[in-house]
Amino acid sequence: MIQKNERKQAVALKYQSDSQTAPKVIAKGKGITAENIIEVAKDKDIPIQEDRNLIELLSQLEINETIPEELYEVVAEVFAFIYRLDQNIGKSQN
Repeated sequence: MIQKNERKQAVALKYQSDSQTAPKVIAKGKGITAENIIEVAKDKDIPIQEDRNLIELLSQLEINETIPEELYEVVAEVFAFIYRLDQNIGKSQN
């Protein structure tokens, strides 16, 4: 997720449903660090979601910290968006 303003911010989440109860923060940063996170995501074809409010909340978390229950709903919406993207890509490749 990225935030557009004078200085970019990015937070990367990871979720493994078989071993985690909730997504956790695996990287975060501002400026050049944010740009590097975004570049890695693009290189690995990881979907990027822009949401200023969510980035503000997630950036308060520490690396390896699981997202709090209060953010489940909004993060679930992001993962649903990613799931739909994956489904559409799969259909277009068939």
